[in-house]
Amino acid sequence: MTSEQGHSPVVVVTGANGLVGARVSDALVRRGATVRAVVRRPGTAPRLDGLEERVGDFGDAHFAAQVVAGADAVVTTVHPMGSDLQTQHRVGVEDTSRLVRAARDAGVDRVVHLSTCAVYGQPDDSSDIDEDFPLVGDDADVYPLTKRDTDAAVCAVDGITRVLVRPPAILGAGDTSVWNTLRPQQVRDHEQDRHDIARKTFRWVHVEDLAALVADLATARIPAAEDVAHGPVAGGCTAVNVAGEPATIGDYLGTVARALGVEPVWEDGPAWTGQIRTDRARGWGWSPKVPLADALGELEQCVRALA
Repeated sequence: MTSEQGHSPVVVVTGANGLVGARVSDALVRRGATVRAVVRRPGTAPRLDGLEERVGDFGDAHFAAQVVAGADAVVTTVHPMGSDLQTQHRVGVEDTSRLVRAARDAGVDRVVHLSTCAVYGQPDDSSDIDEDFPLVGDDADVYPLTKRDTDAAVCAVDGITRVLVRPPAILGAGDTSVWNTLRPQQVRDHEQDRHDIARKTFRWVHVEDLAALVADLATARIPAAEDVAHGPVAGGCTAVNVAGEPATIGDYLGTVARALGVEPVWEDGPAWTGQIRTDRARGWGWSPKVPLADALGELEQCVRALA
């Protein structure tokens, strides 16, 4: 599957026109892969050499079988955050697992699924979160609940190597970026969104670092292994956390508020001050390249454009 073996991998990417999907597609092309970019609307996939736009609904069994035929890997990035429970369950749990089954049946080597650190329960103290941390319960909000259930559905599809990549807040410029665009708009427009606890941990990763890990997994630059410490388990379902250097809500909200010219309101109260542990990803050879200062500088530029 790797270029060292003289083979240019073919990778299917769902949601290739989104913030993460577009960056993953670019990272894959730069690694010599051919990308089948799955989008719902014609002409919305990134314009990249080595990228083929495929228009359709990956939840449709016939389209799913067509788009994965002859592929080496599949990357799933689509989840309709903000929609109702029924929609998130249908697209996340049902459609994603249908695509994974199609990939397995087509002989695809591995699936890299974009999960989230939101699937972990929230600790009340300074405990760190690793891949064995307890998951949210059935009383969780719709997004973490359906992401948890999507992970479980992906893991239930045997016969193919599956990797669950779990990022926290994803920083990076883009019109659809939750943390660089949408959340700052809320802070701009609503005074109540300027309230938080400054010392509370802000869990983040830059989209470029996230895309690099996903692309290395999809092209098997990170090969499968028998021991999870050295790579995703061959034929198994392996979760891996990805996060940047330590930061606080004070770093994030302070930057947003300063760029908008508004005052944050710092409150007292209990706050989680632990970290997302990335020992597993680092053991696979990944490490973040974008420092916090650069990510916050980019964030400030994005927010100033909104002011």
